Amino acid sequence: MCYNCFMEIPITQSKAWQNLQNDLKETSFMREAKDFSYLAIVKPTPLGSYLYLPYGPVAETKDGFNHALKNLKALAREENAAFVRIEPLNPDFIKLFPKNTQKSHDLNPKETWILDLKGTDEEYKSRLPSRLLRYYRNREKNGIKIETSHNPDDIRYLLDLQKALAKEKNISTFSEHYLKTELSQPFSTLYLVKYQNPEENREEIVAAGLVFDYDKTRYNLQGAQSDTGRKLHATGILTIKLIEDAREKGLENFDFWGIAPEGAPDTHPWAGFTNFKKTFAGHQVNHAGTYDIVIKPFKYNLYKALRKIRRMV
Repeated sequence: MCYNCFMEIPITQSKAWQNLQNDLKETSFMREAKDFSYLAIVKPTPLGSYLYLPYGPVAETKDGFNHALKNLKALAREENAAFVRIEPLNPDFIKLFPKNTQKSHDLNPKETWILDLKGTDEEYKSRLPSRLLRYYRNREKNGIKIETSHNPDDIRYLLDLQKALAKEKNISTFSEHYLKTELSQPFSTLYLVKYQNPEENREEIVAAGLVFDYDKTRYNLQGAQSDTGRKLHATGILTIKLIEDAREKGLENFDFWGIAPEGAPDTHPWAGFTNFKKTFAGHQVNHAGTYDIVIKPFKYNLYKALRKIRRMV
């Protein structure tokens, strides 16, 4: 019996996500009760392990959330974990955190931008930027076509574009193995934007995006474009395609997966992405952020010290 069917379960707390962890050879625990559920992933470190709940635990009531925390603490002690890293969707639950909780660097985005895909065609189209719609309609005339793939080997196209972006922005990327494993999941689709370059008489991939479809939502998690793609507005064209396909599948929400915090300066690493995402008439959703419930203070403080040193190096 599914006791928690009434609760909104994000993809990162689903059984589908646990299957991904299994394929990655990660140890995880799924718990389902009448008023809470969670997926806890065991993360090993040189000092021992901790439990990580991406966008979890899931609960609708304060009592349910407290029951989840009690269950998590018991699991942490059974698994000899130094701490439990949580990311509740509901920011009101922060006031329920135990005293031994510390703020951590946010792993999954604390703020995101959601586009509503419901309504009539006229209502839906009014939420899309007219400029990008124009580029999208003229894409074939300008030598652009968009294809989808579920072949894990094709992830190299996205990875190559991401590596170039990471070098430019001084950020890190996921490994090829991790992205390949993601693309092998039934909820995942890779989109490739191809451009027929008339000057060089060859076809090149100028943008790519990896999306996850779960329940009623399409999550736009990974994406990158080349310099040529930037000139062609490839990311904008691709985003319209991702949204159009999601609506055609009957999905109700498009999660842009992360924006800069309200009032962030123009120098924020996500400032450009955020300005682009907000050209779509969506709405902002705020989550609680990432927090650590400390189980073993000495190990936790040592872990934090070593992480700080590693970042400095």
